[in-house]
Amino acid sequence: MEKEDIKELFERLLTRFPNPRCELEFVNEYTLMVSIILSAQATDKGVNKATAPLYEKVKTPQQMLELGLDGLREYVKSINYYNNKSKSIMAMSQTLIEKFGGKFPKDFDELQTLPGVGRKTANVFLNVAHNAPLIAVDTHVFRLANRLKLAIGKTPLEVEEKLAKVVPDKYKANAQHLLVLFGRYICKAVKPDCANCPLTDICPYFLQNAGLIEDKPKNKEKK
Repeated sequence: MEKEDIKELFERLLTRFPNPRCELEFVNEYTLMVSIILSAQATDKGVNKATAPLYEKVKTPQQMLELGLDGLREYVKSINYYNNKSKSIMAMSQTLIEKFGGKFPKDFDELQTLPGVGRKTANVFLNVAHNAPLIAVDTHVFRLANRLKLAIGKTPLEVEEKLAKVVPDKYKANAQHLLVLFGRYICKAVKPDCANCPLTDICPYFLQNAGLIEDKPKNKEKK
């Protein structure tokens, strides 16, 4: 996708989603991190439903440790892989207290020393909590980056690195939310809602399927 089209893409998405934000519900940085860990391979809606009663009781790592592993499991058992996620959250809470005095580091690499916190989780946390110009590549972002030919890549890391280069600085803080919202509500995986899409005239996927542009021809095999 050309530079001007990328700028136009984000301008239009901002018009469609004027207040882009993470749809996970949380009360502070600690509960944000817990929700992010729980959201892996799960819907935000499902996580929010499970954590609403949890966050009435637990708002700090110490309170989580006092609740205990079995107690946490009871709250989040409706979420995919809740058992392993619960163990990660308990270990993260313990390490957060022992190593960082209960406060999350703002350094990207330091943040990943916490149990259960990988690259994507760190990107989401720093972006949401501190408005850092980072773009986490989840399934929506990965799909759209390739579908729109915004940042073509075979792995999330490859896509993330390319997005960091092609997304203008002006949009980086909101890019993650805009792409997630666009992928969640319009440019869906199976049946993209092209009829209600603001990007059809600059979208390679739509234009190709409408027969308005041709894909690059494949090299013919030598006989």
